[in-house]
Amino acid sequence: MEKILVSACLMGRRVRYDGGAKTSSDAWLAGWREEGRLVPFCPEVEGGLPVPRLAAEIEGGAGGEAVLAGAARVLATDGSDVTAEFLAGARGALAVAREHGIRMAVLKEGSPSCGALAVYDGTFQGRRIPGRGVTTALLERNGIRVFSEDRLPEAVGYLRTLET
Repeated sequence: MEKILVSACLMGRRVRYDGGAKTSSDAWLAGWREEGRLVPFCPEVEGGLPVPRLAAEIEGGAGGEAVLAGAARVLATDGSDVTAEFLAGARGALAVAREHGIRMAVLKEGSPSCGALAVYDGTFQGRRIPGRGVTTALLERNGIRVFSEDRLPEAVGYLRTLET
């Protein structure tokens, strides 16, 4: 049975920067949970950041690839550099994926770690731009396909191709 890495906040865990969760009520996720497929993970917490914590964005909206390349940082609202924690969390997610033989993930859209289609632009003004978070970029660089919680029908189709 294919395992799926999933953002812990989507599973109701209170790990987000504001101390909350973004619990998904999606039937596919619920079914996968019942089947024992899901491996919940929060890269930011696993990277050493507390709950709650200051919001963080990738400077200049550069995206996760730029952070992995050392060309951009992840900054908190107070200007502190939390890049090391984001990188550690991304590496932790990859290690867990490898440990479980995971080839796909469903991650929280918009997050500077988990965004698959968009990230915030680095100004803390609530503006999203196309891009991927640090964890998503590292997972995809290593052949793990990432879907946002808004793209679950695509994830279902991809899972079927993995299991045939």
